[in-house]
Amino acid sequence: MKIVRYQDAESKIHFGRRHDDGRVTRIEGDVFSTHHDTGEAAQVVKTLAPVEPRDIICIGLNYRKHAAEGNQAIPEQPVVFMKNVGAVQNPGDPIVLPRRLRSDAVDYECELAVVIGKACYNVSKADALAHVLGYTCANDVSARDWQLKWGGGQWCRGKTFATFCPLGPWLVTPDEIADPNALTIKTILNGNVMQDWNTNDMIFDIPTLIEFLSGSTLLVPGTVILTGTPHGVGAARKPPVFLQPGDSVTIEIERIGALTNPVVEEAMA
Repeated sequence: MKIVRYQDAESKIHFGRRHDDGRVTRIEGDVFSTHHDTGEAAQVVKTLAPVEPRDIICIGLNYRKHAAEGNQAIPEQPVVFMKNVGAVQNPGDPIVLPRRLRSDAVDYECELAVVIGKACYNVSKADALAHVLGYTCANDVSARDWQLKWGGGQWCRGKTFATFCPLGPWLVTPDEIADPNALTIKTILNGNVMQDWNTNDMIFDIPTLIEFLSGSTLLVPGTVILTGTPHGVGAARKPPVFLQPGDSVTIEIERIGALTNPVVEEAMA
């Protein structure tokens, strides 16, 4: 099932089921527990990020060729950092280039996002996928200057500016994705393919990540895990390619869909 989170004409927020023909029917109940498709046509005025994350946990350096393009060693354990939930952005809404804390090195990163549906604590790899509500596209937008130069040795500052975590366009439940580590994944910038690879290149696959992240740690329902990006990021290109006002960036993942956001500058008073 493809689950859409949307706003109606009265600005009320609902969930719906997106059908293959593009129709959306209203879902009643809690998508994290008991819910059903009412069959009633949904009044979708605006498509929203498919979940409001409780936490956003991110994995760095998780594709072999991405590690190679940065001349980085393969990590022995997953590289973990966080994004502020205030970084979430809806499909179609703009990625805002920071100007008060200015960055001129804002990069794209296509990522497969995993949404936890059931509480995880010390979950085994064998049971990990049973705790997944679904999968969606994510763009781990990154200000490389703040990430690598001015962030005090931590990545969070450069990764968590407002709008730096677009999610969408919907959530695809696990019954439609038997193996999340067998999906093509792309970034398309202004019509040009910048990243084009497969999630089978992950160093730590999805079950391994869930086992590791839930080790002695509680992952609550609504936790979003960004699972890393393949090679082709703007910072690794010669010359580097960073996002500019007027750009349009699309994250496309097989069996999920396409997440597109325009790029604008932060308005300064």
